[in-house]
Amino acid sequence: LPKKTIQVKYGLNHVTALVEQKKAKLVVIAHDVDPLELVVWLPTLCRKMEVPYIIVKGKARLGQVVRKKTSAVLALTEVRSEDKAQLANLAKAARENFNNNESTRRTWGGGLLGVKSRHQKAIKDRTRAREE
Repeated sequence: LPKKTIQVKYGLNHVTALVEQKKAKLVVIAHDVDPLELVVWLPTLCRKMEVPYIIVKGKARLGQVVRKKTSAVLALTEVRSEDKAQLANLAKAARENFNNNESTRRTWGGGLLGVKSRHQKAIKDRTRAREE
């Protein structure tokens, strides 16, 4: 049997399947995918499955890697034995900067109430104070 060739996997459905099977060692996502809804859930899936991911500038750059015009996502499943240390360093950096970085995630609200809500709360607090 011929040796298994080392390839870069691409395509959203293929990469999703690789992440779900935990076969992907590193996922590369383009920042300019249109519509964005195609890949907006992929970082969450990567975090859940503990697969490192990075977001890079330009889907055309990813396309050059796979010899296509554009590519929204790539996945590395295997590398040559001499490149495993570099992949480990890249995966470590991806985990630090993307997977485990709380500041990159979207946060909702700031614990501040709007003007109307503050007035309503003040009225409720005053009525409770009168009752006591």
